[in-house]
Amino acid sequence: QVRLVESGGGIIQTGGSLRLSCTHAGDTLGMGWFRQAPGKEREFVAGISWGADKIDYSERANGRFTISRDNAKNSVTLQMDSLKPEDTAVYYCASSRWYHATRNERDYNAWGQGTQVTVSS
Repeated sequence: QVRLVESGGGIIQTGGSLRLSCTHAGDTLGMGWFRQAPGKEREFVAGISWGADKIDYSERANGRFTISRDNAKNSVTLQMDSLKPEDTAVYYCASSRWYHATRNERDYNAWGQGTQVTVSS
């Protein structure tokens, strides 16, 4: 069973940057970041394959967020720049059952506890 722990959330002003980290114990394949805003469904943000040869971003994250991973350090990072109030959400790190990270959360079989990101206007 893979255990995931996120860190790096906080309160930031519009236009600022945050760096989220996810460390994992256990073997992982594709990794993804999802988020859930109050009153909304959880949505895909970014995903990275095990070898980092395929990276995918949601339309809202594309151009502002960067996902990366270091398999030697068992970590995945989400660099978030040019943050907007609509980015406010709980952000979750997830481990996929496949080599590639898909947008479907049903493909993920391990989740972290989440870290809160609040962007103030």
